Amino acid sequence: MWGTVPRLVEDAAVRFADDEAVVDGEVRVSFSELYARAIEVTRAAIAVGVQRGDRVAIWAPNSVAWVVSALGLVGSGAVLVPVNTRFKGPEAAHVLRSSGARALFTVEGFLGNDYPAMLAGEDLPELERIVLLHELHGAPAGCGSSEVTRLDEVPVYGWGEFLAAEDGVVESGTAVAGHKIGEAEALDRWHAVEGTDLSDLMFTSGTTGKPKGAMATHIQSLRAFATWASIVGLERGDRYLVVNPFFHTFGYKAGILACLMQGATLVPLAVFDTARVLEVVAEEKISVLPGPPTLYQSILDDPGRRENDLSSLRLAVTGAAVVPVELVKRMRAELGFDTVLTAYGLTESTGVVTMCRRSDSPEVIASTSGRAIPGLEVRVVASAGEDARPGEPGEVLVRGYTVISGYFGDPERSAEAVDPDGWLHTGDIGVTDESGNLRITDRTKDMFLVGGFNAYPAEIEGMLLRHPAVSQVAVVGMPHDRLGEVGCAFVVARPGTDQSSLPDDLSVWASANMANFKVPREFRVVDSLPLNASGKVLKTELRRAARADDAMNEPERQPASR
Repeated sequence: MWGTVPRLVEDAAVRFADDEAVVDGEVRVSFSELYARAIEVTRAAIAVGVQRGDRVAIWAPNSVAWVVSALGLVGSGAVLVPVNTRFKGPEAAHVLRSSGARALFTVEGFLGNDYPAMLAGEDLPELERIVLLHELHGAPAGCGSSEVTRLDEVPVYGWGEFLAAEDGVVESGTAVAGHKIGEAEALDRWHAVEGTDLSDLMFTSGTTGKPKGAMATHIQSLRAFATWASIVGLERGDRYLVVNPFFHTFGYKAGILACLMQGATLVPLAVFDTARVLEVVAEEKISVLPGPPTLYQSILDDPGRRENDLSSLRLAVTGAAVVPVELVKRMRAELGFDTVLTAYGLTESTGVVTMCRRSDSPEVIASTSGRAIPGLEVRVVASAGEDARPGEPGEVLVRGYTVISGYFGDPERSAEAVDPDGWLHTGDIGVTDESGNLRITDRTKDMFLVGGFNAYPAEIEGMLLRHPAVSQVAVVGMPHDRLGEVGCAFVVARPGTDQSSLPDDLSVWASANMANFKVPREFRVVDSLPLNASGKVLKTELRRAARADDAMNEPERQPASR
Protein backbone atom coordinates (compact mmCIF):
# COMPACT_ATOMS: atom_id res chain seq x y z
CA MET A 1 0.00 0.00 0.00
CA TRP A 2 2.70 2.50 1.02
CA GLY A 3 5.77 1.11 -0.69
CA THR A 4 8.21 3.20 1.36
CA VAL A 5 8.52 4.55 4.89
CA PRO A 6 8.22 8.23 3.83
CA ARG A 7 5.01 7.44 1.91
CA LEU A 8 3.71 5.81 5.10
CA VAL A 9 4.45 8.97 7.13
CA GLU A 10 2.74 11.11 4.50
CA ASP A 11 -0.33 8.85 4.47
CA ALA A 12 -0.58 8.72 8.28
CA ALA A 13 -0.56 12.54 8.44
CA VAL A 14 -3.66 12.56 6.22
CA ARG A 15 -5.56 9.65 7.77
CA PHE A 16 -4.88 10.41 11.43
CA ALA A 17 -4.04 14.16 11.23
CA ASP A 18 -4.74 15.51 14.74
CA ASP A 19 -4.55 12.20 16.61
CA GLU A 20 -1.63 11.91 19.01
CA ALA A 21 1.25 10.17 17.24
CA VAL A 22 3.97 10.35 19.92
CA VAL A 23 3.80 11.16 23.62
CA ASP A 24 7.18 11.63 25.30
CA GLY A 25 6.80 13.12 28.75
CA GLU A 26 5.39 16.62 28.30
CA VAL A 27 5.91 16.52 24.53
CA ARG A 28 2.82 15.53 22.53
CA VAL A 29 3.05 15.37 18.75
CA SER A 30 0.16 14.73 16.36
CA PHE A 31 0.52 12.76 13.14
CA SER A 32 0.41 15.93 11.07
CA GLU A 33 3.05 17.55 13.31
CA LEU A 34 5.20 14.44 13.05
CA TYR A 35 5.07 14.73 9.28
CA ALA A 36 6.07 18.39 9.46
CA ARG A 37 8.99 17.71 11.79
CA ALA A 38 10.22 14.80 9.66
CA ILE A 39 10.10 17.02 6.53
CA GLU A 40 12.17 19.60 8.41
CA VAL A 41 14.83 16.97 9.11
CA THR A 42 14.79 15.88 5.47
CA ARG A 43 15.31 19.49 4.33
CA ALA A 44 18.34 19.82 6.60
CA ALA A 45 19.71 16.43 5.56
CA ILE A 46 19.53 17.39 1.88
CA ALA A 47 21.21 20.71 2.68
CA VAL A 48 24.21 19.04 4.31
CA GLY A 49 24.60 16.68 1.39
CA VAL A 50 22.89 13.43 2.39
CA GLN A 51 22.20 11.40 -0.74
CA ARG A 52 20.03 8.37 -1.43
CA GLY A 53 21.82 5.29 -0.17
CA ASP A 54 24.07 7.12 2.30
CA ARG A 55 24.23 5.43 5.68
CA VAL A 56 23.30 7.62 8.65
CA ALA A 57 23.45 6.33 12.23
CA ILE A 58 21.41 7.10 15.35
CA TRP A 59 22.98 6.33 18.73
CA ALA A 60 20.41 7.46 21.26
CA PRO A 61 17.67 6.19 23.61
CA ASN A 62 13.97 5.97 22.79
CA SER A 63 12.49 9.46 22.44
CA VAL A 64 10.39 11.63 20.17
CA ALA A 65 13.66 13.04 18.82
CA TRP A 66 14.71 9.54 17.72
CA VAL A 67 11.40 9.08 15.90
CA VAL A 68 11.49 12.45 14.14
CA SER A 69 15.14 12.09 13.12
CA ALA A 70 14.78 8.54 11.85
CA LEU A 71 11.74 9.30 9.71
CA GLY A 72 13.28 12.46 8.29
CA LEU A 73 16.57 10.76 7.49
CA VAL A 74 14.89 7.77 5.84
CA GLY A 75 12.79 10.27 3.89
CA SER A 76 15.99 11.76 2.50
CA GLY A 77 16.79 8.34 1.06
CA ALA A 78 19.39 7.55 3.69
CA VAL A 79 19.83 4.05 5.08
CA LEU A 80 19.15 4.12 8.82
CA VAL A 81 21.82 2.54 11.06
CA PRO A 82 20.56 2.29 14.66
CA VAL A 83 23.34 1.82 17.25
CA ASN A 84 22.89 -0.07 20.51
CA THR A 85 22.79 2.37 23.45
CA ARG A 86 24.69 -0.13 25.60
CA PHE A 87 27.68 -0.10 23.26
CA LYS A 88 30.97 1.42 24.32
CA GLY A 89 33.08 3.55 21.99
CA PRO A 90 34.94 0.73 20.17
CA GLU A 91 31.73 -1.24 19.62
CA ALA A 92 29.87 1.76 18.22
CA ALA A 93 32.90 2.63 16.08
CA HIS A 94 32.78 -0.88 14.58
CA VAL A 95 29.17 -0.29 13.50
CA LEU A 96 30.00 3.14 12.07
CA ARG A 97 33.00 1.81 10.14
CA SER A 98 31.25 -1.34 8.90
CA SER A 99 28.28 0.64 7.62
CA GLY A 100 30.37 3.52 6.24
CA ALA A 101 28.09 5.97 8.06
CA ARG A 102 28.57 9.58 6.90
CA ALA A 103 26.71 11.11 9.84
CA LEU A 104 25.86 10.20 13.41
CA PHE A 105 22.88 11.57 15.36
CA THR A 106 23.40 11.11 19.08
CA VAL A 107 23.08 12.58 22.58
CA GLU A 108 25.23 13.59 25.52
CA GLY A 109 24.53 12.51 29.07
CA PHE A 110 22.28 9.45 28.66
CA LEU A 111 22.88 7.22 31.70
CA GLY A 112 26.06 9.19 32.29
CA ASN A 113 27.42 8.45 28.80
CA ASP A 114 28.81 11.16 26.55
CA TYR A 115 28.55 9.26 23.28
CA PRO A 116 30.58 11.67 21.11
CA ALA A 117 33.39 11.65 23.67
CA MET A 118 33.34 7.85 23.72
CA LEU A 119 34.39 7.90 20.05
CA ALA A 120 37.52 9.95 20.71
CA GLY A 121 40.57 8.27 19.18
CA GLU A 122 38.52 5.87 17.02
CA ASP A 123 39.32 5.53 13.33
CA LEU A 124 36.17 6.73 11.52
CA PRO A 125 37.35 7.75 8.04
CA GLU A 126 33.90 8.16 6.47
CA LEU A 127 32.16 9.96 9.34
CA GLU A 128 31.71 13.62 8.32
CA ARG A 129 29.58 15.09 11.11
CA ILE A 130 27.94 14.38 14.45
CA VAL A 131 24.59 16.00 15.28
CA LEU A 132 23.27 16.24 18.83
CA LEU A 133 19.58 15.40 19.12
CA HIS A 134 17.07 17.12 21.34
CA GLU A 135 16.98 15.96 24.91
CA LEU A 136 14.22 13.48 25.75
CA HIS A 137 11.70 16.20 26.63
CA GLY A 138 12.27 18.62 23.83
CA ALA A 139 15.10 20.95 24.94
CA PRO A 140 18.08 21.06 22.60
CA ALA A 141 21.07 18.93 23.62
CA GLY A 142 24.46 20.59 23.55
CA CYS A 143 23.20 23.79 21.89
CA GLY A 144 24.06 26.25 24.63
CA SER A 145 26.75 27.76 22.45
CA SER A 146 26.73 28.79 18.83
CA GLU A 147 30.22 27.37 18.53
CA VAL A 148 30.68 24.18 16.55
CA THR A 149 32.79 21.79 18.59
CA ARG A 150 35.04 19.14 17.08
CA LEU A 151 35.72 15.53 17.99
CA ASP A 152 39.17 14.84 16.58
CA GLU A 153 38.51 15.65 12.92
CA VAL A 154 34.71 15.21 13.07
CA PRO A 155 32.64 18.37 13.74
CA VAL A 156 29.85 18.11 16.32
CA TYR A 157 26.77 20.28 15.65
CA GLY A 158 23.87 21.21 17.88
CA TRP A 159 20.33 20.45 16.75
CA GLY A 160 19.52 24.05 15.92
CA GLU A 161 22.68 24.39 13.85
CA PHE A 162 21.77 21.28 11.89
CA LEU A 163 18.24 22.49 11.13
CA ALA A 164 19.54 25.92 10.11
CA ALA A 165 21.21 24.28 7.12
CA GLU A 166 17.83 23.93 5.40
CA ASP A 167 17.72 27.70 5.03
CA GLY A 168 21.12 27.83 3.35
CA VAL A 169 22.83 29.04 6.52
CA VAL A 170 26.59 28.67 6.67
CA GLU A 171 27.94 26.10 9.15
CA SER A 172 31.13 27.26 10.89
CA GLY A 173 32.29 29.23 7.88
CA THR A 174 31.55 26.50 5.33
CA ALA A 175 28.60 26.80 2.96
CA VAL A 176 26.37 23.72 3.12
CA ALA A 177 23.87 24.49 0.39
CA GLY A 178 23.67 27.12 -2.29
CA HIS A 179 19.97 27.75 -1.73
CA LYS A 180 17.15 27.28 0.71
CA ILE A 181 15.74 23.73 0.76
CA GLY A 182 11.94 23.99 0.69
CA GLU A 183 9.22 21.49 1.55
CA ALA A 184 8.59 20.76 -2.14
CA GLU A 185 12.20 19.70 -2.67
CA ALA A 186 12.06 17.52 0.45
CA LEU A 187 8.84 15.89 -0.78
CA ASP A 188 10.44 15.25 -4.14
CA ARG A 189 13.17 13.35 -2.31
CA TRP A 190 10.55 11.40 -0.32
CA HIS A 191 8.81 10.41 -3.54
CA ALA A 192 12.09 9.42 -5.21
CA VAL A 193 12.72 6.72 -2.60
CA GLU A 194 11.77 3.27 -3.91
CA GLY A 195 10.44 0.23 -2.10
CA THR A 196 13.41 -1.87 -3.12
CA ASP A 197 15.89 0.64 -1.67
CA LEU A 198 17.64 -0.34 1.55
CA SER A 199 15.82 1.26 4.45
CA ASP A 200 18.00 0.16 7.34
CA LEU A 201 20.97 -1.84 8.54
CA MET A 202 20.09 -3.56 11.79
CA PHE A 203 23.26 -4.79 13.43
CA THR A 204 22.98 -8.13 15.16
CA SER A 205 23.94 -8.48 18.80
CA GLY A 206 27.33 -9.94 18.01
CA THR A 207 27.07 -12.84 20.49
CA THR A 208 28.88 -15.07 17.99
CA GLY A 209 31.37 -12.48 16.80
CA LYS A 210 31.41 -8.85 15.78
CA PRO A 211 27.98 -7.39 14.94
CA LYS A 212 26.85 -7.69 11.31
CA GLY A 213 24.57 -5.27 9.45
CA ALA A 214 21.44 -7.05 8.23
CA MET A 215 20.13 -5.33 5.08
CA ALA A 216 16.37 -4.72 4.89
CA THR A 217 14.39 -2.83 2.24
CA HIS A 218 11.42 -0.52 2.70
CA ILE A 219 9.00 -2.98 1.18
CA GLN A 220 10.22 -5.90 3.31
CA SER A 221 9.76 -4.00 6.55
CA LEU A 222 6.37 -2.52 5.64
CA ARG A 223 4.89 -5.77 4.39
CA ALA A 224 6.16 -7.73 7.41
CA PHE A 225 4.83 -5.33 10.01
CA ALA A 226 1.56 -4.60 8.26
CA THR A 227 1.00 -8.34 8.62
CA TRP A 228 2.19 -8.25 12.23
CA ALA A 229 -0.13 -5.36 13.11
CA SER A 230 -3.09 -7.10 11.50
CA ILE A 231 -2.49 -10.40 13.27
CA VAL A 232 -2.05 -8.90 16.76
CA GLY A 233 -5.02 -6.57 16.27
CA LEU A 234 -3.32 -3.20 16.75
CA GLU A 235 -5.98 -0.49 16.31
CA ARG A 236 -6.38 3.23 15.83
CA GLY A 237 -6.56 4.82 19.26
CA ASP A 238 -4.39 2.20 20.96
CA ARG A 239 -1.80 3.67 23.28
CA TYR A 240 1.38 1.68 22.82
CA LEU A 241 4.20 1.78 25.40
CA VAL A 242 7.48 0.98 23.65
CA VAL A 243 10.05 -0.29 26.12
CA ASN A 244 11.88 -2.28 23.45
CA PRO A 245 14.76 -0.08 22.25
CA PHE A 246 14.37 1.60 18.88
CA PHE A 247 17.80 0.32 17.84
CA HIS A 248 16.21 -3.15 17.83
CA THR A 249 14.05 -4.39 14.96
CA PHE A 250 11.08 -4.87 17.24
CA GLY A 251 11.22 -1.43 18.83
CA TYR A 252 11.58 0.39 15.51
CA LYS A 253 9.39 -1.66 13.22
CA ALA A 254 6.77 -3.26 15.47
CA GLY A 255 6.77 0.05 17.38
CA ILE A 256 7.23 3.15 15.22
CA LEU A 257 6.20 1.72 11.84
CA ALA A 258 3.25 -0.30 13.16
CA CYS A 259 1.85 2.74 15.02
CA LEU A 260 2.08 4.83 11.84
CA MET A 261 0.22 2.13 9.93
CA GLN A 262 -2.63 1.73 12.40
CA GLY A 263 -2.95 5.17 13.96
CA ALA A 264 -1.84 4.07 17.42
CA THR A 265 -0.16 6.49 19.82
CA LEU A 266 3.50 5.70 20.46
CA VAL A 267 4.72 6.25 24.03
CA PRO A 268 8.50 5.68 24.11
CA LEU A 269 10.37 4.85 27.30
CA ALA A 270 14.12 5.48 27.38
CA VAL A 271 15.00 2.83 29.94
CA PHE A 272 13.08 -0.01 31.53
CA ASP A 273 12.17 0.70 35.11
CA THR A 274 9.29 -1.30 36.56
CA ALA A 275 7.97 1.51 38.73
CA ARG A 276 8.05 3.97 35.82
CA VAL A 277 6.34 1.49 33.49
CA LEU A 278 3.51 1.10 36.01
CA GLU A 279 3.18 4.88 36.35
CA VAL A 280 3.07 5.46 32.59
CA VAL A 281 0.52 2.68 32.04
CA ALA A 282 -1.77 4.35 34.56
CA GLU A 283 -1.11 7.96 33.47
CA GLU A 284 -1.37 7.39 29.71
CA LYS A 285 -3.98 4.61 29.76
CA ILE A 286 -1.64 2.26 27.91
CA SER A 287 -3.45 -0.51 26.07
CA VAL A 288 -0.58 -2.24 24.24
CA LEU A 289 2.56 -3.42 26.02
CA PRO A 290 4.85 -5.80 24.10
CA GLY A 291 8.12 -7.02 25.53
CA PRO A 292 10.24 -9.99 26.58
CA PRO A 293 8.95 -12.34 29.30
CA THR A 294 11.26 -10.69 31.84
CA LEU A 295 9.30 -7.43 31.49
CA TYR A 296 6.00 -9.00 32.53
CA GLN A 297 7.63 -11.07 35.27
CA SER A 298 9.15 -7.91 36.75
CA ILE A 299 5.77 -6.18 36.72
CA LEU A 300 4.04 -9.16 38.32
CA ASP A 301 6.62 -9.34 41.09
CA ASP A 302 6.54 -5.60 41.83
CA PRO A 303 4.44 -4.88 44.93
CA GLY A 304 3.73 -1.39 43.58
CA ARG A 305 1.60 -2.66 40.72
CA ARG A 306 -1.48 -2.78 42.93
CA GLU A 307 -1.13 0.94 43.54
CA ASN A 308 -1.53 1.74 39.82
CA ASP A 309 -4.57 1.43 37.59
CA LEU A 310 -3.64 -1.11 34.91
CA SER A 311 -7.18 -1.68 33.65
CA SER A 312 -6.43 -0.14 30.24
CA LEU A 313 -4.08 -2.98 29.28
CA ARG A 314 -5.51 -5.25 26.60
CA LEU A 315 -2.76 -6.57 24.30
CA ALA A 316 0.61 -8.17 25.03
CA VAL A 317 2.99 -9.66 22.51
CA THR A 318 5.98 -11.58 23.74
CA GLY A 319 8.43 -14.19 22.62
CA ALA A 320 11.63 -15.93 23.66
CA ALA A 321 13.15 -19.37 23.79
CA VAL A 322 10.68 -20.17 26.54
CA VAL A 323 7.47 -18.44 27.61
CA PRO A 324 6.17 -20.26 30.69
CA VAL A 325 2.52 -21.31 30.69
CA GLU A 326 2.22 -19.98 34.22
CA LEU A 327 3.42 -16.54 33.09
CA VAL A 328 0.74 -16.33 30.38
CA LYS A 329 -1.94 -17.30 32.89
CA ARG A 330 -0.77 -14.66 35.37
CA MET A 331 -0.60 -11.98 32.67
CA ARG A 332 -4.28 -12.57 31.96
CA ALA A 333 -5.50 -13.10 35.50
CA GLU A 334 -3.41 -10.51 37.36
CA LEU A 335 -2.54 -7.87 34.74
CA GLY A 336 -5.86 -8.00 32.87
CA PHE A 337 -4.62 -8.59 29.32
CA ASP A 338 -7.44 -9.74 27.04
CA THR A 339 -4.98 -10.90 24.41
CA VAL A 340 -1.56 -12.44 24.97
CA LEU A 341 0.23 -13.57 21.83
CA THR A 342 3.60 -15.17 21.33
CA ALA A 343 5.75 -14.83 18.25
CA TYR A 344 9.19 -15.69 16.91
CA GLY A 345 11.47 -13.63 14.75
CA LEU A 346 15.06 -12.61 14.16
CA THR A 347 16.87 -9.69 12.57
CA GLU A 348 17.80 -11.69 9.48
CA SER A 349 14.10 -12.25 8.76
CA THR A 350 13.12 -8.59 9.24
CA GLY A 351 12.06 -9.38 12.79
CA VAL A 352 9.19 -11.79 12.22
CA VAL A 353 8.81 -15.46 11.23
CA THR A 354 5.93 -17.12 13.09
CA MET A 355 3.03 -15.79 15.14
CA CYS A 356 0.16 -17.17 17.15
CA ARG A 357 -3.30 -16.02 16.12
CA ARG A 358 -5.93 -14.52 18.38
CA SER A 359 -8.17 -17.52 17.69
CA ASP A 360 -5.56 -19.96 19.02
CA SER A 361 -6.21 -21.79 22.25
CA PRO A 362 -4.43 -20.66 25.42
CA GLU A 363 -2.42 -23.88 25.31
CA VAL A 364 -1.10 -23.14 21.81
CA ILE A 365 -0.29 -19.53 22.71
CA ALA A 366 1.50 -20.53 25.90
CA SER A 367 3.49 -23.43 24.48
CA THR A 368 4.38 -22.32 20.92
CA SER A 369 5.34 -19.30 18.83
CA GLY A 370 2.59 -20.01 16.34
CA ARG A 371 2.74 -20.63 12.60
CA ALA A 372 4.56 -18.99 9.73
CA ILE A 373 3.08 -15.66 8.66
CA PRO A 374 1.64 -15.56 5.13
CA GLY A 375 4.33 -15.58 2.46
CA LEU A 376 6.94 -17.46 4.49
CA GLU A 377 8.04 -21.09 4.56
CA VAL A 378 9.44 -22.62 7.72
CA ARG A 379 11.29 -25.94 7.96
CA VAL A 380 12.76 -27.78 10.92
CA VAL A 381 15.75 -29.79 9.71
CA ALA A 382 17.18 -32.70 11.70
CA SER A 383 20.93 -33.23 12.08
CA ALA A 384 21.03 -35.63 9.15
CA GLY A 385 19.67 -32.92 6.84
CA GLU A 386 16.12 -34.20 6.33
CA ASP A 387 12.94 -32.51 7.54
CA ALA A 388 12.26 -33.37 11.15
CA ARG A 389 9.02 -35.06 12.10
CA PRO A 390 6.54 -33.24 14.38
CA GLY A 391 8.00 -33.28 17.87
CA GLU A 392 11.54 -33.96 16.64
CA PRO A 393 14.05 -31.14 17.23
CA GLY A 394 16.11 -29.58 14.47
CA GLU A 395 17.43 -26.29 13.13
CA VAL A 396 14.81 -23.78 12.01
CA LEU A 397 15.11 -22.64 8.38
CA VAL A 398 13.09 -19.78 6.88
CA ARG A 399 12.44 -18.75 3.28
CA GLY A 400 10.35 -15.90 1.90
CA TYR A 401 10.06 -12.16 1.40
CA THR A 402 11.27 -11.23 4.91
CA VAL A 403 14.67 -12.90 4.53
CA ILE A 404 17.44 -10.35 4.13
CA SER A 405 19.63 -10.32 1.04
CA GLY A 406 22.65 -10.55 3.32
CA TYR A 407 24.98 -8.62 5.61
CA PHE A 408 26.27 -5.27 4.44
CA GLY A 409 29.79 -5.56 3.02
CA ASP A 410 30.19 -9.17 4.17
CA PRO A 411 29.48 -11.64 1.33
CA GLU A 412 31.18 -14.53 3.14
CA ARG A 413 28.94 -14.45 6.20
CA SER A 414 25.96 -13.63 4.00
CA ALA A 415 26.51 -16.92 2.14
CA GLU A 416 26.76 -18.77 5.47
CA ALA A 417 23.42 -17.36 6.64
CA VAL A 418 21.34 -17.74 3.44
CA ASP A 419 21.95 -20.75 1.21
CA PRO A 420 21.69 -20.75 -2.61
CA ASP A 421 18.05 -21.90 -2.42
CA GLY A 422 17.10 -18.88 -0.33
CA TRP A 423 16.81 -20.65 3.02
CA LEU A 424 17.92 -18.64 6.05
CA HIS A 425 19.71 -20.87 8.55
CA THR A 426 18.64 -19.36 11.85
CA GLY A 427 20.81 -21.31 14.28
CA ASP A 428 17.71 -21.80 16.43
CA ILE A 429 16.56 -25.24 17.53
CA GLY A 430 12.83 -25.89 17.38
CA VAL A 431 10.08 -28.47 17.07
CA THR A 432 6.71 -28.29 15.35
CA ASP A 433 3.40 -29.86 16.27
CA GLU A 434 0.98 -31.54 13.87
CA SER A 435 -0.58 -28.16 13.01
CA GLY A 436 2.75 -26.56 12.13
CA ASN A 437 3.05 -24.47 15.29
CA LEU A 438 6.70 -23.85 16.10
CA ARG A 439 8.26 -24.05 19.54
CA ILE A 440 11.80 -22.71 19.86
CA THR A 441 13.72 -24.88 22.29
CA ASP A 442 17.15 -23.29 22.13
CA ARG A 443 20.02 -21.82 20.19
CA THR A 444 22.49 -24.28 18.68
CA LYS A 445 25.27 -22.42 20.48
CA ASP A 446 23.49 -22.63 23.86
CA MET A 447 23.14 -26.40 23.90
CA PHE A 448 25.69 -28.26 26.03
CA LEU A 449 26.57 -31.94 26.33
CA VAL A 450 26.20 -33.75 29.65
CA GLY A 451 27.92 -37.11 29.41
CA GLY A 452 26.95 -37.38 25.75
CA PHE A 453 23.34 -36.20 26.21
CA ASN A 454 22.13 -32.96 24.58
CA ALA A 455 20.98 -30.54 27.27
CA TYR A 456 18.85 -27.59 26.09
CA PRO A 457 18.89 -24.69 28.60
CA ALA A 458 15.53 -23.28 27.52
CA GLU A 459 13.82 -26.60 28.19
CA ILE A 460 15.39 -26.81 31.65
CA GLU A 461 14.51 -23.18 32.37
CA GLY A 462 10.89 -23.80 31.39
CA MET A 463 10.65 -26.68 33.84
CA LEU A 464 12.32 -24.77 36.69
CA LEU A 465 9.92 -21.86 36.21
CA ARG A 466 7.14 -24.18 37.33
CA HIS A 467 8.61 -24.16 40.84
CA PRO A 468 6.59 -21.72 42.98
CA ALA A 469 9.69 -20.01 44.40
CA VAL A 470 11.29 -19.23 41.03
CA SER A 471 10.65 -15.83 39.45
CA GLN A 472 13.33 -15.93 36.74
CA VAL A 473 16.01 -18.44 35.79
CA ALA A 474 18.81 -18.83 33.28
CA VAL A 475 20.79 -22.04 32.74
CA VAL A 476 24.25 -22.31 31.18
CA GLY A 477 26.78 -25.08 30.83
CA MET A 478 29.94 -25.17 32.93
CA PRO A 479 32.93 -27.52 32.79
CA HIS A 480 32.87 -30.86 34.62
CA ASP A 481 35.79 -33.28 34.91
CA ARG A 482 33.77 -36.45 34.32
CA LEU A 483 30.73 -35.39 32.27
CA GLY A 484 32.32 -32.68 30.12
CA GLU A 485 29.72 -30.07 31.02
CA VAL A 486 26.88 -29.78 33.50
CA GLY A 487 24.18 -27.20 34.08
CA CYS A 488 24.51 -24.15 36.31
CA ALA A 489 21.23 -22.38 37.10
CA PHE A 490 21.09 -18.70 38.06
CA VAL A 491 17.81 -18.14 39.89
CA VAL A 492 15.92 -14.99 40.88
CA ALA A 493 13.62 -15.93 43.74
CA ARG A 494 10.09 -14.68 44.21
CA PRO A 495 9.61 -12.16 47.04
CA GLY A 496 9.32 -13.77 50.47
CA THR A 497 11.30 -16.89 49.54
CA ASP A 498 13.78 -18.38 52.03
CA GLN A 499 16.84 -17.98 49.83
CA SER A 500 19.20 -19.87 52.12
CA SER A 501 17.41 -23.18 51.53
CA LEU A 502 16.38 -22.56 47.92
CA PRO A 503 19.40 -24.18 46.16
CA ASP A 504 18.87 -27.50 47.97
CA ASP A 505 15.09 -27.29 47.54
CA LEU A 506 15.48 -26.75 43.80
CA SER A 507 17.96 -29.59 43.47
CA VAL A 508 15.58 -32.02 45.14
CA TRP A 509 12.62 -30.74 43.12
CA ALA A 510 14.50 -30.87 39.80
CA SER A 511 15.71 -34.42 40.48
CA ALA A 512 12.12 -35.50 40.95
CA ASN A 513 10.80 -33.73 37.84
CA MET A 514 13.40 -34.10 35.07
CA ALA A 515 15.94 -36.54 33.70
CA ASN A 516 19.17 -36.62 35.71
CA PHE A 517 21.36 -35.19 32.94
CA LYS A 518 19.10 -32.12 32.78
CA VAL A 519 19.28 -31.37 36.50
CA PRO A 520 21.68 -28.44 37.12
CA ARG A 521 24.62 -29.45 39.30
CA GLU A 522 24.65 -26.02 40.85
CA PHE A 523 21.99 -23.43 41.70
CA ARG A 524 23.00 -19.83 42.36
CA VAL A 525 20.46 -17.42 43.84
CA VAL A 526 20.98 -13.93 42.38
CA ASP A 527 19.29 -10.57 42.82
CA SER A 528 18.79 -10.17 39.07
CA LEU A 529 19.86 -11.61 35.73
CA PRO A 530 22.13 -9.57 33.47
CA LEU A 531 20.08 -8.25 30.56
CA ASN A 532 20.90 -6.44 27.35
CA ALA A 533 18.95 -3.34 26.32
CA SER A 534 16.37 -5.54 24.59
CA GLY A 535 15.61 -7.40 27.82
CA LYS A 536 17.31 -10.62 26.77
CA VAL A 537 19.46 -12.50 29.26
CA LEU A 538 23.18 -12.13 28.61
CA LYS A 539 24.17 -15.79 28.67
CA THR A 540 27.76 -14.90 27.81
CA GLU A 541 28.15 -13.13 31.15
CA LEU A 542 26.59 -16.04 33.01
CA ARG A 543 28.86 -18.56 31.28
CA ARG A 544 31.85 -16.45 32.24
CA ALA A 545 30.64 -16.28 35.84
CA ALA A 546 29.99 -20.02 35.99
CA ARG A 547 33.40 -20.86 34.61
CA ALA A 548 35.14 -18.43 36.94
CA ASP A 549 33.15 -19.64 39.94
CA ASP A 550 31.90 -16.05 40.24
CA ALA A 551 28.77 -15.79 42.35
CA MET A 552 27.81 -12.48 40.70
CA ASN A 553 25.56 -10.52 43.07
CA GLU A 554 23.65 -13.22 44.88
CA PRO A 555 22.98 -12.88 48.58
CA GLU A 556 24.04 -16.47 49.10
CA ARG A 557 25.44 -19.22 46.94
CA GLN A 558 25.36 -22.91 47.80
CA PRO A 559 26.26 -25.94 45.71
CA ALA A 560 23.29 -28.13 44.95
CA SER A 561 23.27 -31.27 47.06
CA ARG A 562 23.82 -34.54 45.30
